[in-house]
Formats: sequence, structure tokens, C-alpha cells
Amino acid sequence: MSANLAKLESHLATRSYVEGYTPSQADVAVFKAISAAPDASANPHVSRWYNHIKSYSSEFDSLSGSSKAGEAFLGGDAAPAVEKKDDEDDDEVDLFGSDDEEDAEAERVKAERVAAYNAKKANKPKTVAKSVVTFEVKPWDDETDMVKLEEAVRSIEMPGLVWGSSKLVAIGYGIRKLQITLVVEDELVSLEDLQDKVAEFEDYVQSSDVTAMQKL
Repeated sequence: MSANLAKLESHLATRSYVEGYTPSQADVAVFKAISAAPDASANPHVSRWYNHIKSYSSEFDSLSGSSKAGEAFLGGDAAPAVEKKDDEDDDEVDLFGSDDEEDAEAERVKAERVAAYNAKKANKPKTVAKSVVTFEVKPWDDETDMVKLEEAVRSIEMPGLVWGSSKLVAIGYGIRKLQITLVVEDELVSLEDLQDKVAEFEDYVQSSDVTAMQKL
């Protein structure tokens, strides 16, 4: 059964292969239905495809896929074979297409694969960078209400900020500082902004400091 070259020409005008993005058994089935190299002037896309698939001749049996998709292009009249003059040398007839055509085809396939990879990568969830921070707040003196101080500090809400455990640490003369652990999303929370917000509680807070920071 011969191949329907008109239908195949239309199909290959926007595609590299009969099916998918790599040579398959569908290409092999259609290729074998074409008795001779198609006329490039009449069917340029089929001619390009024919020359490309011919380069896989030794691998036909190992190509993946099914020949079923190729059946849609069988049943038409084959295009006339490229005529060859008796006095022409075989080396002068371009049966395999030019190197430029093959290079362009290879670049096209590569671009399709890169685009598919980039699309897949873009849909992959982005990893959120986080840090665990040890934050210390010093009161004015030993008469500062540390319960109220901690309540004030914990009242601060920022996107990406999660307050953790805390404890009071003695620093001398009966004064204790608040040491509190927090987790922040690096892109959302500025520790300088956090310290500015803590400093607004001036009735309780003398100063604050980031004493430790570790990436999660």
C-alpha cells in the first residue's frame, strides 16, 4: 500500500515526525510505504522527513512506539520518484538532503525538548527558604514587667513569621532578658524591620539583638 503524500505533506508542515518528538514505528511504517525518494519540489516537507528517517534505517527494528498512527497516511498515490539521468554519477544526486536541512531539523527537535523541560520546571513547586533565629530583648531594669514585655513582642505579626519557645536569662543586678526563638521565611521577613517594631514598645524595651541564625 502506498502513502498518501498530500496528506503527509500537510501533516509534516508543522511536525518533525508522524507521531511524537522522536522517530518511531509510525515513521517506519509510512517510510516503507514510499517506494522512492519524494520530489522535494512537490513535497518539500515529506522529502525532508524522508531523508531524515532514512538515516535511521539500521535502527528501524529497535525504534519505539506503534505503527498504528502511520496507518492514517497510507492509501494514497506515491509521488513520482526523483528522476536520475543515466550519465549522472550517484554521488551527484542528493538523496539524503543537505547538511543544513538536517542541522535545522536537529535544532528544531532540541528547541521542542528544551521548551518542554522549561515548562515542566516552571510548574515545579518552589522551595521556600527559611531560617531559625534566636532573638533577645533587654528590658530597662529589674522592675520591668517581663510578662507584659513578652506579650508585646509576641503581638507582632508579619507574613512568614512564626514565634517559638522562650525563656528569661539573667544578665546581672536582678535583670533578666527575654530570649525567644522564631522561624522566618527569608524572602518575607526583614529582621531589621522586626527589631524596629520591637523598639516601638519603649515602655518595656531597652534594646533587641539577633544572637543566632541558622538556615533550615
